[in-house]
Amino acid sequence: MKKNMGTFDRVLRIVVALIIITLYFTHILTGIWSIIFLIVAAIFVLTSLVGFCPLYLPLGISTCRQSK
Repeated sequence: MKKNMGTFDRVLRIVVALIIITLYFTHILTGIWSIIFLIVAAIFVLTSLVGFCPLYLPLGISTCRQSK
């Protein structure tokens, strides 16, 4: 599994996940939408830690800098 996420992409996903989690614990996000957004936040954290986004693969996207 080759990394396809750059540093900015990984940090941005972590920040978005932290915002979602904060909104959940402050009860701004409620109901079924809170569950959906928490799942998205978990996926963002997981893909950021691994450095690989499976959705980027079929789309041919890579935000990772190529070393020369």
